[in-house]
Formats: sequence, structure tokens, C-alpha cells
Amino acid sequence: MYHYTESGLRNVWLANGYKIRNVGGEEAVAIHDVDELHRVIGRSLARKPRLTGAELRFLRKEMGLSQNRLADLLGSTEQTVSLWERRGRMPVGYDRLVRAFYLEYLDGNVKLQEMVERLIDLDLKEEGKAIFEDTDTGWRRAA
Repeated sequence: MYHYTESGLRNVWLANGYKIRNVGGEEAVAIHDVDELHRVIGRSLARKPRLTGAELRFLRKEMGLSQNRLADLLGSTEQTVSLWERRGRMPVGYDRLVRAFYLEYLDGNVKLQEMVERLIDLDLKEEGKAIFEDTDTGWRRAA
């Protein structure tokens, strides 16, 4: 058994799929299909009840997101995401959303993330008066 600490997770062990080699007098580990291993680890994490800080960091990095970008998607701050990763306490709603983002990312379907990004764009646009008019077909927003 190999304790796979390179993942950043303390509880991941590999039963097989790795080789330990001596390279220049040092032990080196070669792991078969690391990308697939990380997808399986991530899917397992996304399906558990709550994420630890290290698990949040693992999923965030697997999605290729910085702490700042994840914070934007969650409507939070980079400092808050950093705190969650260090202390492991994250509000349930954010935890669920991160796991949903990851499962979508795995499946190549990022509709939820795209929707959140559209909402972020809307938040950035400052709007003046909202004018509505009654027409023959009913109420609508005026152009």
C-alpha cells in the first residue's frame, strides 16, 4: 500500500497502480494514470456528506480555479476560501455548491457555473430605473 500524500489529502492510500523506483539513489514513485486517479478521488469527495478544508482545496485545484475565482463564483472573498481550506469549516450551502460545480466539471457540463457567471455579470452592471409598460399582450419591460 502506498500513502498518496502528493494529493494533499491525508487519507488516500493506493492498493496498486504505482511503482516505486530507485532514481539516482532516491526513491521515486510512478503512478499509473494520475489524471484518472484524481477524477476518481474527486468524484468520491463530491459524493460524501461534507468536505474538509484539504478536500475543498483538492477539488478547487482539480477544477483549475484560484481561491479568488472560486470566491467569485460563490459570492465570497478569497480570504474566506483560504480560511475554509485551512480550518475546514464551510457553510453547508457553499459546500454543496462546490461539490455540484465539481461534478459538473467532471461531466463536461458546466451549466450551473455558466449560470452563476451570468448572474455575476448582472451584479456588475449597475442599472438605473426599471421601466415597465402595459401593452396589448400584457406587461413587459420597456426597451
